[in-house]
Amino acid sequence: MKLVLLIITVLIITIIIVYAYYGGFKRINFSVKEQGGETLVYENMTGDYKQTPTVSDRVYYSLLNEYGIATTKGFGIYYDNPKEVEKSKLHSEIGCIVENLDSVTIDKLSDKFQIKTYPYKNYITAEFPFKGKLSVLFGIMKVYPALEKYLIEHGYSDSPIMEIYDVPNKKIIYRKEIIEKQ
Repeated sequence: MKLVLLIITVLIITIIIVYAYYGGFKRINFSVKEQGGETLVYENMTGDYKQTPTVSDRVYYSLLNEYGIATTKGFGIYYDNPKEVEKSKLHSEIGCIVENLDSVTIDKLSDKFQIKTYPYKNYITAEFPFKGKLSVLFGIMKVYPALEKYLIEHGYSDSPIMEIYDVPNKKIIYRKEIIEKQ
């Protein structure tokens, strides 16, 4: 009986440590910040958002191996709420943020990818630690419910959300357009 109790205790402590490490106890703070202006290289995706890592890796490795472009930030722009839209009809844009590209390189990339500059304006933003794939899941569990509450409290309508996976700075940046309720 003591052995079972010990195993259960160790398991609970391990779960708590993992939860804390990946940001489970992090308080989510929202602010309005002027951001944007990034050059996005991406693929349009229709279907379950669980496909995001596969598409993101495909864009990243194509940029690296075929074009010699190393990137350190990935992103996803999610247009539909999975609670309201069937998984097979979810729409998103998945790819990488690139910096300092000349027009010749952008022309070459546009043969294979979609390219745009993300609009520079005020967004509702929040940050969450990025320490691996589990951080993305904990971020979804923590940030999205808090964001829904924030939107209601401030009288904002739902809008697409951008997640930026900033690898060097070890954070996920959540960015949501501000749309006043009519």
